[in-house]
Amino acid sequence: MAGGSPSRGQGFTLIELVITVAIVALLASVALPVSELAVQRTKEQELRRTLRQIREAIDAYKQASDEGRIRKSVGDSGYPKKLEDLAEGVDDQKSAKKEKVYFLRRIPRDPLNADPTLSAAATWGKRSYASPPDDPRDGDDVFDVFSLAPGKGINGQPYRDW
Repeated sequence: MAGGSPSRGQGFTLIELVITVAIVALLASVALPVSELAVQRTKEQELRRTLRQIREAIDAYKQASDEGRIRKSVGDSGYPKKLEDLAEGVDDQKSAKKEKVYFLRRIPRDPLNADPTLSAAATWGKRSYASPPDDPRDGDDVFDVFSLAPGKGINGQPYRDW
């Protein structure tokens, strides 16, 4: 413009920038809890899967023991002596070549246990056949496993009770 007022710049005003930053911050504050919930849900799904996998292997071990494929002493429950037996294998008593029977390829870690120094088997709580269900304790065998993670799941149930 030749003699009039100076032309207005083409940039954003300070108010427009502050409002934009406030809107982005609001959207981020809404998205963060949703993403944390998604991460927790994924870990809980992994926990359910690994618990099911280990429990099915324990049941298969017990069934093999009941069928006479695994050596059992008088008074033994027929459950594995230690969790590692599921992956290390045991001698098949019905095999002519004394081949081993395996129930897991490897012991999965508890996905809620973040301590990398522990072995996979040490990340799980173990319940023996002789211990009561409301007070699980280690013993001569492994009847069941549970998570040692503190806290509760999305469903409100403590991880230990899954």
